[in-house]
Amino acid sequence: MSRSFRISEENSKGLIELIEGEESIAQMTYSRLDANNVIIDHTKVNPKVKGTGAGTAILEAMVNWARGNKQKVLPLCPFAKAMLEKRSKWHDVIRK
Repeated sequence: MSRSFRISEENSKGLIELIEGEESIAQMTYSRLDANNVIIDHTKVNPKVKGTGAGTAILEAMVNWARGNKQKVLPLCPFAKAMLEKRSKWHDVIRK
């Protein structure tokens, strides 16, 4: 089954969703700190797809979105923080 991403932002709140078929199987929420910085608040993965890489996939979508939109990311979500620190190829988007 194919997976795709949907990104939406309203006011200062954003959502990235991983869609499989017609279902949202993982979500990552963020809050806008200012025009160039976002805070990752929370990552949620549907229990039926845990262990399939859905969490990593949605974080990678966030990294790609941040790069494409010249954003820096402050990860308050424990999952996002651990994964961003672990992968040096993503360090460029971390807000110092």
